[in-house]
Amino acid sequence: MDFIVASYEHIDKMCEITEQAKQQLRGLGLDQWQKGYPSREVWMQDAKEGCTYLAVEGGEIAGVFAFQITPDPSYAQIDGKWLTDGEYASMHRVCVSDDFKGKGVAGKMFQYGFEMAKKAGFRAVRIDTHPGNLPMQRALTKAGFVPCGNIRLVGGCEDGDPRIAFEKIL
Repeated sequence: MDFIVASYEHIDKMCEITEQAKQQLRGLGLDQWQKGYPSREVWMQDAKEGCTYLAVEGGEIAGVFAFQITPDPSYAQIDGKWLTDGEYASMHRVCVSDDFKGKGVAGKMFQYGFEMAKKAGFRAVRIDTHPGNLPMQRALTKAGFVPCGNIRLVGGCEDGDPRIAFEKIL
């Protein structure tokens, strides 16, 4: 599997994969990603900033994730305790194409994120997900993330929504 930085030419496919993920979350009865996030505009901004990566297999986009090295405001307050007190990288908007589900794509994306974080000098990676998103929680645990507590999202259309916060020490 190869990883490339997403560009504007990939936006339509990224939106298609995001819509598949939104449909799956709806099917689980969850409100995660049902309020307009992530949107085409979010992906456009990510492409502009060069912070979103695509997992590519056989010329097809298998998955998408954003990788950030700036502190996430949603992680400033936690009902629980982070594993580390220092700087961290974070991964967001992780989604896998329906055509590649069950093929280990999410795990490979997490591994790539861990490698990027290490190269950038970070000791840990943080991520969050909806309390009811059990498939993602299983994928996070399998990748070595540890649940650290509960947070509330800050900003955007999901402002105030609860999430379980995870961290992995590299």
